[in-house]
Amino acid sequence: MGGNKNWIPVRGAQGVHSRQAHADLPAGTYEREISKEGFFGPAAFLYHPNPPTGWSSFEGPLRPRAFDLNGLNEAAGSPWNAPKVLHNKSVEVRFWKLSGAMPDLARNADGDQLLFVHSGQGDLFCDYGRLRFEAGDYLYLPRGTIWRLAPEGQAAILMIEATNGHYTLPDRGLLGPHAIFDPSILKTPEMDEAFKDHQAESGEYPVRIKKRGEVSTVTFPFNPLDAVGWHGELAPVKLNVRDIRPVASARYHLPPSAHTTFLADRFVVCTFAPRPFETDPGAIKIPFFHNNDDFDEVLFYHAGDFFSRDNIDAGMMTFHPSGFTHGPHPKALKNMLVQTKEATDEYAVMIDTRDPLDVGDGAASVENHAYVDSWKAR
Repeated sequence: MGGNKNWIPVRGAQGVHSRQAHADLPAGTYEREISKEGFFGPAAFLYHPNPPTGWSSFEGPLRPRAFDLNGLNEAAGSPWNAPKVLHNKSVEVRFWKLSGAMPDLARNADGDQLLFVHSGQGDLFCDYGRLRFEAGDYLYLPRGTIWRLAPEGQAAILMIEATNGHYTLPDRGLLGPHAIFDPSILKTPEMDEAFKDHQAESGEYPVRIKKRGEVSTVTFPFNPLDAVGWHGELAPVKLNVRDIRPVASARYHLPPSAHTTFLADRFVVCTFAPRPFETDPGAIKIPFFHNNDDFDEVLFYHAGDFFSRDNIDAGMMTFHPSGFTHGPHPKALKNMLVQTKEATDEYAVMIDTRDPLDVGDGAASVENHAYVDSWKAR
């Protein structure tokens, strides 16, 4: 997310402030972090007598936005027909609902594909075999893989495409390679009996290939998922959010970057999973107010109780463009002072993009225009 840069050297302090970030705030103040490189670069911490999001009005395209993706009711057999939610030159996000098995095969020739299963269960058939999937699964598909989803009934998928790019795992540094999740938990497809039965089905097989945003169709008189074996270091994999063990600190609220799951060329995908609340009496116990001015921030809410947001339910998405201060809702601030729970109870997918995102027609059709007012004091 970050990188080696020769920043202008600054070290200073003025007025009333805490000795350390995110801890022991001066009485009656709200901390605001201004940082570079998604919390990896230099930062300043300012202390205000009023909540930095306490605006009385917010007009213009920079306003925070929220979308209820549950309202996208139209099912699409092809992933390339799914409503577009957010996009830029490096990433394309769609929300895809299926009412049954895909009638055709798909192939993405533009970039790696990441499918997050919001609801439903079934089988993924691909060049490499079969993967069983369920809600909470990330399904990683390398560019060029031929694949087909066969859910058992309804399914809803958040698709995150690394346009003209690829996914990698983050460097976990001093934590070591087995922290957060051990790579051995990643499951690859199997060429089992169910896969062989799928291979044996007769008929014609159209493959819908997306390249440069356009779809071509290649039709085979046999099932092109006909490989009899494979080996190597490149394959689809599955990771469930329940297998993610987030890092936590009893004395310091860690930034979202600590929860990075996948890296791409110009964006990251993070996962918020249940974790213990900070127990130190001086530590901030909720996301802090911040200016993350180098990245747009997107959160898709999958399941649980989203403690930093009010009136946000599973299947909704929030979008905070870079360039303004944001942070917890007023209700979350009040709850922090009387927090009785020992741990969070939420699963959410976060997408941080270095390049500005455009809102697609799908998201615009299900926007909650009152979201910008949810920070107003009640």
